[in-house]
Amino acid sequence: MRHKFPHWKYGLLIVILIISAVYSLPNIYGEDPAVQITGLNSEKVSAEVIQNITEHLNKTKIDYKSIALTNQTALIRFLDTDTQLKAKDHIKSWLGDNYSVALNLAPVTPKWLIMLGANPMKLGLDLMGGVRFLMEIDVASNVKRHLETDFTDIRAGLRKDNIRYLSFTLREDQILYASFSNDQTREKAYVYINKYYPQFDFVHIEENQEYCLEMRLTARQLIEIKKYTIEQTMATLRNRINELGVAEAVVQQQGLNRVIIELPGIQDTARAKDILGKTATLDFVLVDEANDLAKALRGQVPPGSRVLYERHGRPILVKKRVILTGDSITGASSALDSTENKPTVNVRLGGGGISLFKKTTMENIGKAMAVIYKESKIIEKIENEIVVKEKVTTEHIISVATIQAALGSHFQITGLKMEEARDLALLLRAGALPATISIIEEKIIGPSMGRENIEKGIISGVVGLALVLLFMGSYYNIFGIVANIALLFNLVLLVAIMSLIGATLTLPGIAGIVLTLGMAVDANVLIFERIREELRRGMTAQASVNLGFDQAFATIVDANLTTLIVGVILFALGSGPVKGFAITLSIGILTSMFTAITGTRAMISALYESKLIKRVPVGI
Repeated sequence: MRHKFPHWKYGLLIVILIISAVYSLPNIYGEDPAVQITGLNSEKVSAEVIQNITEHLNKTKIDYKSIALTNQTALIRFLDTDTQLKAKDHIKSWLGDNYSVALNLAPVTPKWLIMLGANPMKLGLDLMGGVRFLMEIDVASNVKRHLETDFTDIRAGLRKDNIRYLSFTLREDQILYASFSNDQTREKAYVYINKYYPQFDFVHIEENQEYCLEMRLTARQLIEIKKYTIEQTMATLRNRINELGVAEAVVQQQGLNRVIIELPGIQDTARAKDILGKTATLDFVLVDEANDLAKALRGQVPPGSRVLYERHGRPILVKKRVILTGDSITGASSALDSTENKPTVNVRLGGGGISLFKKTTMENIGKAMAVIYKESKIIEKIENEIVVKEKVTTEHIISVATIQAALGSHFQITGLKMEEARDLALLLRAGALPATISIIEEKIIGPSMGRENIEKGIISGVVGLALVLLFMGSYYNIFGIVANIALLFNLVLLVAIMSLIGATLTLPGIAGIVLTLGMAVDANVLIFERIREELRRGMTAQASVNLGFDQAFATIVDANLTTLIVGVILFALGSGPVKGFAITLSIGILTSMFTAITGTRAMISALYESKLIKRVPVGI
C-alpha cells in the first residue's frame, strides 16, 4: 500500500513556504536610527529645506547614511542612536518651531521587498524605547458640562414659551430642580421639557406650597455621555499624537475611565505631556457694551454677563451666552499676517454652530466680539502631607475685535504671541478634549533598554528552539527531524503573518513566540506516539502512519482549540502587554496546527514515495 498524498497539496505547501519566506525576510534586515521631519503651521518640507539640513549636517560633521523626502516628510538615517540624538537637537534648533522633529526607526528593507508590500513587524515600546502614559479621564466633568448646557437652554425655552417658574437651579448632585406656583404651570413645563429634552427622568414633588419638578439624566443618557467622552478623548489624543509626528503610537482604553498612551522613540516627554494633557478650547462671546464695567467691577454684575480679563490684566464685561465653541472648528493654522506681520490663527469652521454664529454676527455688525481661551489641567498640591490632585480652569480673553461683517466659515484670530498661536492652532486642529485628563503614571524606557530586551528575547527564542530541536531529533530519529523542519516552517509562517497584518511585536509577544515553539511539537508528539501504539498492535508501517495522523487529528484540534479560545479572550479583554502575548499565541497555535499536521504528513509522504525510508523510524 502506497502512502498517497495529493500533488496539489505539495504545490500549495511550496507556494505558502515561498510567500512566508518573502514576507518574513524584512525582519532580518533590522532598522536604522532616524529623524523624521514634518511641517507644521502650513509649512512644508521642501527640497530647499532638505538642502539646508544637509549643509548644516556637513558643517557640524554629523555623519548620516541618507536623506529621503516622501509625501512632504523627510527621513534622515544615521549609523547609531548617539548620532541620531545629537542630530535631532541640532535640526530642531535650525528649523525652529514650524517643523516637527521626531525620533524614529527606519527599516533597512530592500526596495524589491517594499514593492511587494513586505515590511518588518512594528516594535512595541518595550523593544523600541520611548514613553508610556497612563491617563485618567474626568468623565464626571463632561456630564456636568452637558447638564449646564441643558440648564441654560431649558431656562431660555421656558421664558420664550412664557412658562413662568419661581426658581430653576442646577444642584451639586447633578439634578435640575424647578419650582412653580401651581400645578398647571408645572404641567406645561413638564410637557415642554419632555418633548424637547427626552434624556431626563422626571419626578413631581410638592413642598412648601410649591409645585416642583426634579429632572435627572436617564441611565441610558449617562452611559452615552460617558461612552462619547471616552471615544472622543481617544480620537483627540490620536490627532494630537499625529500632530507631534510620533510614529507607531498606541492609544488604548483601560477600564472605564483610563487611557494608555505609548509613544515609541519619544525623548521630549515634557512637550508630549503638555500637548496631550492640555484641555484647551475657545468660546466666542459678545462684549456687553450696554452696561457699566465700573459697576460690574464693584460687584454689580448684570444678569447674563460676567467680567473676564485680557492677558495683560485689562477687564472686559462680556455676555455669558456663547455664540460659538471650539467644537465647531475643523481646521486651524498659525501664520504671520501679511499686512501687519503679526501672529494670527486662521480658523475654518464645519459642522454645527455655523448658522448661529453667522446669524449673531450679522445682527451685531459694529459691535465688539471677544474670543475666550479656556484651558483646564490637573495640578498636584500637598495638603497635610498628602498629594492632592485638583482641576484648575483658567480663562482669559485673547482677542477683542469689532464685527465688520457677518462671519462665515473662515476667519482669523489675532492678539497672540507666535508660540501661543502655534500651540492654539495645533490644539484646535486636533480637537478639544471633551473632559479634563490627568497623567497618573509615567514610564520612560530608554533605547538601550529596548535593545537589551530584543537581545534577551532573541537569546531565549534561540535557546528554546535549540532544545526542542535536540529533543525531537534524538528521541524520534528521522521523524523527529521532519518535525523539526516543520517547526522551522512554523516560525517563518508565524513571523510572515504578523508582518502582513501589521502586528506590533512586544516583549510579551516574544514570550508568546517562545511558548508557541514549545507547544508546536505537541501535535507531532501525539501523532508519533499514536503511530507507536499501532505498531505495537501489529499493524504494518504504512497503516500505522495513516492511522497515527488520522486518529490523532481530533485530539490535536481539541487541545489547540481550548488554548485558542483562551488566547482570543485575553486579546478581547486584555490591554497592552496582554494583547501582545495573546495575538502571538493565537497566530502561533493556528500556524503550528497547519505545519504539524499538513506539513509533517507531506514530508513523510514524500520520504515514503521516494523510497528513502521503508520502515517507521520513530525511535521504538
